[in-house]
Amino acid sequence: MATKVAPMATTKRERQKAARRQKLEQMERANKRRKNIRRGVIVAIVAALVVGSAALLFSSKSTPPTTTTTTTQSTTTTVATTTTTLPPISIGTIADPSPAGTFGKEPTMVIPPGAPPTKIESANLITGTGTVARDGDTLTVEYVLGTYSSRKVVQTSWTGQPFVVNGLNTTTVIPGWVYGVAGMRVGGRRELIIPPALGYGDSSPGGGISKNDTLVFIIDLEKVETP
Repeated sequence: MATKVAPMATTKRERQKAARRQKLEQMERANKRRKNIRRGVIVAIVAALVVGSAALLFSSKSTPPTTTTTTTQSTTTTVATTTTTLPPISIGTIADPSPAGTFGKEPTMVIPPGAPPTKIESANLITGTGTVARDGDTLTVEYVLGTYSSRKVVQTSWTGQPFVVNGLNTTTVIPGWVYGVAGMRVGGRRELIIPPALGYGDSSPGGGISKNDTLVFIIDLEKVETP
């Protein structure tokens, strides 16, 4: 009589194989789902980045950048002191100036009578029409210098070479020159009376200048060079 064990065993094996195939199919489907989910997340992130970048780009094109502008207001004073630390001051007018003379020829200085002024004074003997002298400029000038202590001329550049100011500031000339020469035009002649505080103070540099002397200059401005 034939046995039925073999067919039963075969059926069992088939069921086991079928079960394994089913598990494998389920695992494959699960892997596919995970891959699809990851792919979807990546696509969403990339899309968000693209949209965000486009938004920023169009925003920057449509909206001009904000610029902070600092406005500096300038106050007009008697003299400019852009390259020095001198405070602005007012300059008086010489009541009894020297004769105007002729530009390019040595002037005649007359020291005003009476006590010297306590503040700087100025007078344009000849008004120039050329370049304006400003703080920091290099100037070529001719000058005569008189003092109240001597009541006469004690120095002059007219007997030698013109005097060159290598930068109109207090490191090259006395403060009275910075205040008094700024604003002159080439071709002009200006007389200055400079008190000791803006000159040499209580020191005597020699050359006929005494301590606490009040100085009188007549200056011809021949050339201005802007740095």
